[in-house]
Order: sequence, then C-alpha cells, then structure tokens
Amino acid sequence: MVKLKVAILGSGNIGTDLMYKIERSDYLSMSVMVGIDPTSEGIQRAKARGYHTITNGIEGLVASPELFDIVFDATTAKAHSMHSEKVLALGKKIVDLTPAAIGPFVVPCANLEKFVMADNVNMVTCGGQATIPIVYAINQVADVEYAEIVATVASKSAGPGTRANIDEFTRTTARAIEDVGGAKKGKAIIILNPADPPIMMRDTVHVLVNERNREQAILKAIEDIVQAVQQYVPGYRLTSAPIFNGQQVSIFLEVEGAGDFFPTYSGNLDIMTAAAVQVGNEIAKQQHETVKSN
Repeated sequence: MVKLKVAILGSGNIGTDLMYKIERSDYLSMSVMVGIDPTSEGIQRAKARGYHTITNGIEGLVASPELFDIVFDATTAKAHSMHSEKVLALGKKIVDLTPAAIGPFVVPCANLEKFVMADNVNMVTCGGQATIPIVYAINQVADVEYAEIVATVASKSAGPGTRANIDEFTRTTARAIEDVGGAKKGKAIIILNPADPPIMMRDTVHVLVNERNREQAILKAIEDIVQAVQQYVPGYRLTSAPIFNGQQVSIFLEVEGAGDFFPTYSGNLDIMTAAAVQVGNEIAKQQHETVKSN
C-alpha cells in the first residue's frame, strides 16, 4: 500500500510530536515540516531527520504541492481559515488540530467513520478528545441532558499556540460535547496548573441523564469506550470508579502521554496528536480502498 505523504503545518510542540507519531504509521509517510521560524526546534529536528523543511509558511507549502497528499494543521484557529482555503484549492485534505472548527468535529472512537471522506476535519480540542468519548458512550444508553467537563493540564504543557486558543477551546469543546457527545447542553472549562513538578492531564466529566436505574448500562458503556480510546492512546484511563448521585454521574480520567517528544505529563498534547494520526490512518485506508475499487 502506498503511504500518504504528510505535511505538518506548524513547527511547534504539537507539530514536532506529530512528526514522531507519523514515523510509526503504516499508512502515512512524513514528508515536510512547515514553519515560519528557521530556528524553531521542530524545523531543526525535521531537517536532522532528513525531511523537507519550509520556513515561509503556507505560501511555501502550496508552491510545492508534489511534497504532500495531506496536511496536518497545528498552528492556530485564526490562521487555519486561510490555510484550509489554500490547501483545499489544491485538491488536498487537511486535518485541523486547532479549535477553528471549520470542518466537522471528529472524535475517532465516536464518529470517524461518518466523516472519513470529508476534505477538512476538525480534531476539537485536547479536552474534547479526552472527555467527549465518555459523554458519547453514556448517551448511547441514557439520554444526556447536560454534560460539563473540566480539563486540568500542566502549565508547562501549554505553549504559545495553546494559550492563544483558550477562548476557542471553551467554545469549541462545548459545541462538540453537544454535536458529537450528544448532550443537549454542554459546558467546558480548562485549568492551566502551574504546579512544579508538573501534573499529569486530569479530566472530570459531570453528566446529568434523564433516566433512573441505568447505572449498570452506563458503567459498561464507560468501560467499553475507555478500551476503545486506549487503542490509539494507551495512557488513557479512569482514575477511580464513576460516582452516581441520582441522575448525575461523575467520571474521573487521566491521560499519560507516550513520551515521544513531550514529557509524559503532557497527555493533553499527546491525545491530540495520537487522535489526529488515527484519523490520518483511516483517511489513507479509505483512499486506498477507493483506488482499488476503481
């Protein structure tokens, strides 16, 4: 099977970690790292590993369309709109790791199959990738009236791009809790914790369901979805048993990173890059099947 050639747009922390995960993919081939700072660590590491590098941003990338089949955008929500327009004009696909939310929201274990053919897919946010699977699973067995998530991440794991996107994080995650998770009303909160040593990503999910006596079905749904996420994020786990209080359920999660580029406490960044590669793998497989059938 011919692998899809990948361009990573954004040579910061997320783009650099993504490069290492793509190197392990059976369906994607790392090709070019794109940034605007020739001295950035991502550009330097990509160059040292023998990949193409471009340091004048999207303009340089679209001038070399032969270098890529698919783009992973790890820049900012503000920049993504222009990036998407230029990449789609070339007939290429783009996976959006910013909270821009131009394309449909995708959480692999919930709705990847539905949107795998879309030209632009949005990976929601790190907090969304960690918590929406839980809301989605519960909604499959008991209608969710309200879901509130609190994502706590180490301050050291939040780079300039993450900090620039904080407002978009809360709005995009809340929308995706409703659109993907199925909650009638969603709310998202993020906390950057400056503790030293840094804390691992922790997430709390509070869900209000409109049915009683569904505890066993909800527990089974949660256990199954945690196993599904662990297929592409091995460090994803419950920290304790879910707590039931009438029609309210509280779930407590932890995400330990794979340690590819980030320290393992940066599960918030790891779950985004791991989920994005999972999406890229499925796009590549789908395109391969389409070519075979023709």
